[in-house]
Amino acid sequence: MKFSLIICTYQRPKPLLQLLQSVQEQTLYPDEILIIDGSTNEATQFILEQNHFQNVHYFLVPKEHRGLTKQRNFGIARVSKDNDVVCFLDDDTVLSADYFEQLLSTYQKYPDALGVGGYIHNETKWEFIGTIYKPQIDEFCFDGWKRKDGSRFVLRKKLGLDSDCPPGFSSLYSHGRSVGFLPPSGKIYEVEQLMGGVSSFQKKVFETHQFSTYFEGYGLYEDADFCLRVAKTGKLYLNTAAKLNHYHAASGRPNQFLYGKMVVRNGWYVWRVKNPKPLWKDQWKWHAITLLLTFIRFSNTFTSNQRKAAFTEACGRTVGWWSLMFNKPKEKQ
Repeated sequence: MKFSLIICTYQRPKPLLQLLQSVQEQTLYPDEILIIDGSTNEATQFILEQNHFQNVHYFLVPKEHRGLTKQRNFGIARVSKDNDVVCFLDDDTVLSADYFEQLLSTYQKYPDALGVGGYIHNETKWEFIGTIYKPQIDEFCFDGWKRKDGSRFVLRKKLGLDSDCPPGFSSLYSHGRSVGFLPPSGKIYEVEQLMGGVSSFQKKVFETHQFSTYFEGYGLYEDADFCLRVAKTGKLYLNTAAKLNHYHAASGRPNQFLYGKMVVRNGWYVWRVKNPKPLWKDQWKWHAITLLLTFIRFSNTFTSNQRKAAFTEACGRTVGWWSLMFNKPKEKQ
């Protein structure tokens, strides 16, 4: 099975170099690597000229093609016709040596798979507890494993606003719990959402789907939107044996106010992709969750070391929520 790797990058030459070095150590190497650079300088191009990697094709895109979803679509249009699978990686990830081998083997085990995701394993501490265990209010258990739940999930549980779906699936009133709530079991799980920066899809998917240009710039939740649409036509899986680390490089991210606003508005957009005609109770729950999370961010102004960031993000969330009353996001493919 031949495969392409697309890496969309923006102002992150050093993290990108670390990623490519981990790609170089793979037991299964990409047949082509497309680096789609939206940077406003030549630092990334310079570092690639100083470090040679096999099968790399570099594109410094003009302004009209900058932004995560636009860069992904730019790369997809240039994938080799001979390849079967297109993989995506964020530029601030580092792979385990058998990442691609594990990822691609999933398509062999599950021929109905339209997409397969990798597993970020450096962000959460899990503990195996077996099948007989009663979790505490601040714990989340799944498939014989447990992890700590943050304050937002504890409050959602107490208020009856927690997701009623397994990780990787969205309820009718919220995003649900992401694939980050799947345990490091080594198993393969069916999902309806993948994290875009650690995902892959059969190339034929892009004959009928593309990343929505509604999610311009940083592109928050663009992966949820894309995967929900693809999942309506076939199966998606996550292989927890395909491991990598994600380091969340700060460069290239929007300011906290804009981020907070995007969380709410993009979140509303994705919710309506899942549930375009929600019942009143689903609408009430979505708005209740949004306001609850905004309140928590305001409270972090007093409880967190990053008080300014928490307050600024909370203000952005507030403005984003009020803007829904007058200017709801419109679908744009």
